[in-house]
Amino acid sequence: MRRIDRLIGSSPTTSSAVIDVTDAAANLPPGAQLLGREWLGFDEGGQALIRFHAQPAFTNRHGTIQGGFLAAMLDSATGICALAALSPDLTVVTRSLDTRFLKPAAVGPITARARVIERTDRDMVVQAELVDADSIIVADATARLRILSKK
Repeated sequence: MRRIDRLIGSSPTTSSAVIDVTDAAANLPPGAQLLGREWLGFDEGGQALIRFHAQPAFTNRHGTIQGGFLAAMLDSATGICALAALSPDLTVVTRSLDTRFLKPAAVGPITARARVIERTDRDMVVQAELVDADSIIVADATARLRILSKK
């Protein structure tokens, strides 16, 4: 994994429109709490880094992490990456999440690397991958998100 050189609240670009995701990272919804989500910041390549903790309760009959939990991690990672690229008056909802499961994932830390690859006024596409403690990519996804005004 690349070294993290920018921390919470910093931008993957020099744009002043990028919000401080400290609030989204600190006020975790219950699903993010269950996944053990931790916002790490951005690496030198501008990818958002988010760590999750895969618990023994997430395992399937094979002793590996059940795919639904990996998909939830990818959904969470793409969402917070998108929020980091938006102004504070905007939010996103997931329209679709195309997920691939590549290798079995073990209990323990799993890090997501996410980046925005496309954006219009109404929509955003974010790609993410999950990397295990041995630096193996275990799953990846492309999320199509709708940009909405916050209520």
